[in-house]
Amino acid sequence: MSKKILRKKLIYLRKNNFLDQSISYIQFKKILKKLNLKNNINIGGYYPINSEITCLDILKKLEINNFKISLPVTKKNNNMDFYEWSFQKSLKVSIRGIPEPHTKKKVIPDVLIVPLVGFDKNKYRLGYGGGYYDRYISKFLNYKKILTIGFAFSFQKIEKIPINKFDQKLDFILTNNGIIK
Repeated sequence: MSKKILRKKLIYLRKNNFLDQSISYIQFKKILKKLNLKNNINIGGYYPINSEITCLDILKKLEINNFKISLPVTKKNNNMDFYEWSFQKSLKVSIRGIPEPHTKKKVIPDVLIVPLVGFDKNKYRLGYGGGYYDRYISKFLNYKKILTIGFAFSFQKIEKIPINKFDQKLDFILTNNGIIK
């Protein structure tokens, strides 16, 4: 099945099975602790749209515990960068309808929380098709290791995501039912 058809089916499935559930903060902290990641690192999150599972509760708790938070700002040519953000600061809605930070302090996250349309057991993800996250991750592979953690509902798992040479494998996937290592 093509990525385009698979994406359409999975978005429909997510929209019609949207659960008011979130990822466990305790599970997220287990990953950070296992990898010996301390406070004061930057966590790149996302503002959920289109029935995506939320990461906002986790980001808020991380900020309270002295982690730095950032959100993406999309650019031309399907690129994006992450900018420092705090829950005390407002957001602006982009032309794509995504809330983004006003601040212009660009950062490179140490940990990147990635939204998913679908995923497989090998930790490959299917996104919306723009390649924003794959481009972003590959841009820094040569000089900085960014820990990537996908967030999804457990029902978004499929047998195999069709991949190409540009697709980036995630380090972990967290679902409402647990951790996929």
